[in-house]
Amino acid sequence: MDNKDYLKSGEFLVREVEAKDVFVPEEFDEEQQMIAQTCKDFLEAEVYPNLDNLDQGDRELMKEILKKSGELGLMGISIPEEYGGFGQSFVTQMLAAETIGAGFSFSVAFMAHCGIGTLPIMYYGSEEQRQKYVTALATGELLGAYCLTEPGAGSDANSGKTSATLSDDGKHYILNGQKMWITNAGFCDTQVVFAKIDKDRILSAFIVDSNLPGVVIGPDEHKMGIKGSSTAQIYYNDVKVPAENLLGARGEGFRIALSILHMGRMKLGANVIGAAKMAITDSVKYANERKQFGALIASFGAIQHKLAEMVIRTFAHESAIYRVSKDIDKLMDKLKQKEACDDGRSAIEAISHYAVEDAILKVYGSEILDYVVDEAVQIHGGMGYSAEMNVERGYRDSRINRIFEGTNEINRLLITDTTLKRAQKGDYDLFGMAAQLYREMDNITDGQQKGETYYQEKQRNIKNLKKAAMLVIHGASDVYGRKLVREQEVLNNIADIITEIYIAESLLLRVEKIEPAKGEEAPLYKDMLDVYLYDAVNKVRKLGMDAAYSFTEKDAADKMVKALTTLTTLRGVNVKEARRRIAAKLIEDNSYKF
Repeated sequence: MDNKDYLKSGEFLVREVEAKDVFVPEEFDEEQQMIAQTCKDFLEAEVYPNLDNLDQGDRELMKEILKKSGELGLMGISIPEEYGGFGQSFVTQMLAAETIGAGFSFSVAFMAHCGIGTLPIMYYGSEEQRQKYVTALATGELLGAYCLTEPGAGSDANSGKTSATLSDDGKHYILNGQKMWITNAGFCDTQVVFAKIDKDRILSAFIVDSNLPGVVIGPDEHKMGIKGSSTAQIYYNDVKVPAENLLGARGEGFRIALSILHMGRMKLGANVIGAAKMAITDSVKYANERKQFGALIASFGAIQHKLAEMVIRTFAHESAIYRVSKDIDKLMDKLKQKEACDDGRSAIEAISHYAVEDAILKVYGSEILDYVVDEAVQIHGGMGYSAEMNVERGYRDSRINRIFEGTNEINRLLITDTTLKRAQKGDYDLFGMAAQLYREMDNITDGQQKGETYYQEKQRNIKNLKKAAMLVIHGASDVYGRKLVREQEVLNNIADIITEIYIAESLLLRVEKIEPAKGEEAPLYKDMLDVYLYDAVNKVRKLGMDAAYSFTEKDAADKMVKALTTLTTLRGVNVKEARRRIAAKLIEDNSYKF
């Protein structure tokens, strides 16, 4: 494929993107909005009235509600029509994931089934496997689970000890081992299980029916949050798995696991948007009702600051999610047309391609949700600590997201490592551009031009942040070489810089694109951009300084910091008044309507 046809993963660091070329949520069509509304209606009718019972660990109730969602077609949104689904675009899948994300522990069970419980078979299964399993998983006739983690193998998934041995007659694999932290374990019908065949170094994957002799499912774990989600250990004692249930090729399991994790990270990034919007709405409604010192707390500047910041971070994250989702759709189409991939392989190849963005959005999304729900509890005061309020449940449920789908620590390392590996492979000239910039470091300016428009100024600010990232990347790579992989603190600094750039640029592109349609409200969205970018450049400066003083001697570091300071110079912003204006709209609407 021609590199100019699409933006490669991580390439945003070296290429400029125009607002007209990105997708924004304001462009959802009528069908997409109807699907989202169906998801909302389902939560209102079936999930919210049952939250307390679900949190008591009622497996049968969760199973019943999941099956109802399947009967409505909600489980088949990402499944092609030939396997009983609706074959919707990735953007639509993400919109559904966002909407369901407001469903607390139901969201975890639903997404585990529709994502990691179903899509490995859809993406890697044979035609026979798809016809047998995917068609039933798409309707909820079967409920699925994904079994990767073991007591001694978490982030290092390939170190798992579960084994599979081919029987003498070649008809079965004899499965032995143990899995833990398995979502939907208590009621799943099918499991995608990872094990090593004989003495293989690399995992293979199998489709295992839960009713096979030797499959033993333990009691549900007692957890901090997502209490309605069935999470248990599963034991395999000489389980005879039909040989035709090998998923993909022998030794392809690790690739399958990594690819599915990319997909899971991206969809988790969408889930948190729905949860964040719900927490913001709950918070503003409470602030509009609660009086202290003779006034509604919504009138207090400190509360308005919190409400506005919750909105800004959520809106920025949403901008990035749908930007890359459209990029994935474009790449899926190109893979189908130019490389004759089937729907399954083209989908997972496209999602996996955007590994940098997948990790960015998993980390950023899980951390903004933690911020939002924490502030939601704070706005509610003592009532926020009471189990009577949704924000208490949301606070506890949020915490797992920084551990799900690879810990945020692992994902930060992935952001930097994958960006550098893609550049080394020749996907884009990051190192060449960075080296040139490094040679010219003494003469770096902020590039300000007389007569800049508002958006030209912001584009220059983003471009300068990209230059700052390149300076740090080049400096660290030059000093450490191959040993950079051991310097996790510096890798984390770089990852956070890259993340701030992607989120800030996505927000800029969205605000620029939607301004003509927003009319009198357009300045509010510029307020969001102003505040976010104001904070982002200061974060990048600090991260760059931390990295520079970590990997080189003081004089050289001082020289780099001087250049970084120049590149992170920004026109002053009255962030207090900007946040107050954003909060005023939220308070007036009494709901998140941005």
